[in-house]
Amino acid sequence: MLSFTLRRLLSTLVVLWAVVTLTFFAIRLLPGDPATVLVSQAGGSAQDIAAVRQQLGLNDPLAVQYVRFLGGLIQGNLGVSLVSRRPVADAIVEQLPHTLALATSATFLALLAGIPVGIVAATHRGSWIDQLCIALSVLGFSMPILMSGLLLMLLFSLLLGWLPATGQGSWRHLVMPALCLSLASSATIARLVRTQMLEVLPQGYITVARAKGVVERVILWRHALRNALIPVITVIGLQFGSLLGGTVVTESLFSRRGLGRLVVDAIFWNDYPLIQGVVILGAAIYIAVNFLVDVSYGLLDPRIRRG
Repeated sequence: MLSFTLRRLLSTLVVLWAVVTLTFFAIRLLPGDPATVLVSQAGGSAQDIAAVRQQLGLNDPLAVQYVRFLGGLIQGNLGVSLVSRRPVADAIVEQLPHTLALATSATFLALLAGIPVGIVAATHRGSWIDQLCIALSVLGFSMPILMSGLLLMLLFSLLLGWLPATGQGSWRHLVMPALCLSLASSATIARLVRTQMLEVLPQGYITVARAKGVVERVILWRHALRNALIPVITVIGLQFGSLLGGTVVTESLFSRRGLGRLVVDAIFWNDYPLIQGVVILGAAIYIAVNFLVDVSYGLLDPRIRRG
C-alpha cells in the first residue's frame, strides 16, 4: 500500500507541476500586460509604462520569470498582487471561506435532490416517471449557469419575492447561488444513482430481504442505496472540485464575494500573480481530491494496488 500511495503521490505532483506551468505561460498570452493597464488608467506616458515593466520584472525573459515564480511557489510564496500590493496568499485566504460556503452548500443541495430523483427513477424504470426524471437530469446538466441563474432570479426574486437577487449577508442570499450551482451536479448524481440502483436491485440479497417481508422503503434506503452509493461518493468528491471552478460565473452573476469575483477582477487588471494564485489553488484542490479518491480505491480493492 505504501508503494501504491507513493506512486500516486508522484503522479499527482507531476500533474500539479504541469498545471502550474501551463497556467504561467497561458496567462502571458493574454492581450496587454499589467504595466500597460495600470499606467494607462492613470494617464501615464510610454516612458512610465516602460519603467513599470522594468520594476515588475516583465522585461526579463519568460524562462527567468518562470524560474523566479517556481522558486517562490516552492517556498510557499504566491507573490504580491500588482494592483492592491497585498500578498496573494492573504487575498485568497480572505475570500476562500465565501467560496467554500457556496461550494459546500451546492454539494449538499445536489445530494438532497440527486439521490431521491435517482432512486425514484430506478424504482419506476421504463415508466413516465422514469422518463421525466431523466429529462429533468438532462435539462439540469445541459443548462448553462448563466441561464439558470437568471431564471432563478426571475422566479424567486422578481415574481415570488422570496429571496434577494444579489449580494450576501444572511443565509437567504446563499440559497439561489447554491441552487444555481448545484443543478448540473444534482443531475449527474441522479443519473449515476439510477444506474447503480438498477444494478443493485436485482441482486440476490435484495430478493431475500423482500422474501422475508422487509418493508420496501427499508430495502431501498438501508440495503440497496448503501451499496449503490460507493461509486457516487467518488463522484461527489470530484464534483466538489468542479463546483469551486463554477463559482467564477455564479459569484459574478449574484454579486457575491469569493475567489470567483477575485479572479475576474484580476483578469480585468491583468494581475498575473493573483490570477496564478487562484487558478493554482483551484487546481491543487481538485488534484488533491483525485489523489484521495485513488488512495481510497487502493484501500478498498487490493487488485488496484497491484495494477
